[in-house]
Amino acid sequence: MSKDSKRGGIRPGGFGHHGSHRGMPKQKAKDFKGTLVRFLGYLKPHRSILVIVFFTAILSTIFSIVAPKMLGMATTKLFEGVMMKIKGVPNASIDFHFIGRILITLLVFYLISSLFMYLMQYLMSGVAQKIVYVLRKQIDEKISRLPLSYFDKRTHGEVLSRAVNDTENISNTLQQGLTTAITSLVTFIGVIVMMLSINVLLTVLLILTIPLSFIGIKWISGKSQAHFIQQQKQIGNLNGHVEEMFTGHQVVKAFGREKQAIEKFETINNTLYHSAWRAQFLSGIMMPLIMFTSNIGYVLISVVGGILVTKRMIEIGDIQAFIQYARQFTQPLTQIANISNLIQSTMASAERVFEVLDEKENIPDRKDVKVLSYPKGHVRFENVSFRYKEEEALIEDMTIEAKAGQSVAIVGPTGAGKTTLVNLLMRFYELRSGHIFIDGIDITDMKRQDLHQLFGMVLQETWLFKGTIRDNIGYGKQGASEEDIIAAAKAANADHFIRTLPDGYDTILNEEGSNISQGQKQLLTIARAILANPAILILDEATSSVDTRTEMHIQQAMNQLMKDRTSFIIAHRLSTIQDADLILVMDKGRVIEQGTHKFLLEKGGFYAELYRSQFSESDSFTELKSI
Repeated sequence: MSKDSKRGGIRPGGFGHHGSHRGMPKQKAKDFKGTLVRFLGYLKPHRSILVIVFFTAILSTIFSIVAPKMLGMATTKLFEGVMMKIKGVPNASIDFHFIGRILITLLVFYLISSLFMYLMQYLMSGVAQKIVYVLRKQIDEKISRLPLSYFDKRTHGEVLSRAVNDTENISNTLQQGLTTAITSLVTFIGVIVMMLSINVLLTVLLILTIPLSFIGIKWISGKSQAHFIQQQKQIGNLNGHVEEMFTGHQVVKAFGREKQAIEKFETINNTLYHSAWRAQFLSGIMMPLIMFTSNIGYVLISVVGGILVTKRMIEIGDIQAFIQYARQFTQPLTQIANISNLIQSTMASAERVFEVLDEKENIPDRKDVKVLSYPKGHVRFENVSFRYKEEEALIEDMTIEAKAGQSVAIVGPTGAGKTTLVNLLMRFYELRSGHIFIDGIDITDMKRQDLHQLFGMVLQETWLFKGTIRDNIGYGKQGASEEDIIAAAKAANADHFIRTLPDGYDTILNEEGSNISQGQKQLLTIARAILANPAILILDEATSSVDTRTEMHIQQAMNQLMKDRTSFIIAHRLSTIQDADLILVMDKGRVIEQGTHKFLLEKGGFYAELYRSQFSESDSFTELKSI
């Protein structure tokens, strides 16, 4: 596709409802350390809250760690009472009072642990949402400062994925992963301390089983990582294919390509199935492996512990407590292994977000900007040169002039540079050399916002958002009154059809605007442009996708809109621009002819040939219809 055919260059709200939600493959960050350091900078403003979170995590975990030891004490007391009764010790009894105190204490501990856990989650949720709020805000502001060339090289789905999916991934990790990491670490250390306090030999035996788990986990993670990357890649391919088939379902049906679409879906789906199966299978082995090594530890503890109990070197309640600690010991290891993969994925997401934030922005507005208080619309291109790629020239040394109030038509074959000319006028791209003046002021001496407010646009690809007709017309002018909106609709010949709708101006347009016709949508965009009352108009093939009758209504509305305004009309149908004050004929980025319709026909050049070819086709079609 040529740059000239990228209508997105001058489409308002291009980051709107047409973007896809295509997911990007999740993989490891290219610069994990650098990304982590930069990401930690977002945590700095919340240091005090994070310190509280850390201590609440420690407290909630400590209470749960102490519980098995206390239960062991209760078990020992119960066992001692039973054994004394069996041995026939006089007045022997079970000290239920002591056991009851322990149970009540445990209940209080568990309650306090739950409260601290609740406080930890509450605080961490706030921190996570604040950080992600800042990231989303930064991305949104960054997008408004990015040059159009950035979006030329990327799909809407990719930009949306970074702004939505990646920030959501960061949010989930902050909210769940960070607290889990803290509690897992505290549990791991606390359990080792408690086990050492019970028996050093049993602790050493259990710790010796850890390398088995780590070796297995590392091997499985290495094998499954490639399959997870492939899985995410195929999910992206599947989403992209489904999006294309849904948005272009009419074309698919019209050309009878359903079978090929289904076959392509099955190919992608099969590849996704196999990569997902391998990834999930390998990751699923991790838990049985950990359980296997844990069971080895339990066997060692049971055998050695039993021997120690018989030798009166340890209490039976301590063995019970130790087995519970052994179970708690493996849980944080599993969680830390899972979190390590999650952190890798999160840092990859953070890196993708930072890549957007680090993109080269539009050249900043100058501090000593000039303002057009009463714009007239006199436009002059002076020795303008521009190219999308350094090695490919597009516009070279162009000089043209449009006087205030003139209608200037731009014609030429696809890829000639017609839309590029308008993009340069609105400073969507920076010039390679030369100058563009509006009312004698260089556009680089103006604020971009002020420059864009000079223009109104009616494009071939209409853009309407989900909302009422009133809101869509009112989009052209902030704070527009009801009278202003209705007056603009009347001037655009749209008031009549609006009032025939059941809800009139309160009719809600759906996201695609498909509940009104293409011609009606175009009339609404013209009404919006009339309301904006711009000094300069851009009309990009605004009537090409409607029938002849509707075209007449739209043309009347555009004539009203163009009155006393400088207008740039990009046209393919030359019948629509015969009354233009100036016609610029472009080819390969150059203005090869310019003048009025009559002058160019008499000249007998490129324009005359283009005009004759169009009307000979039209005449042939008329003759065929009359047969």
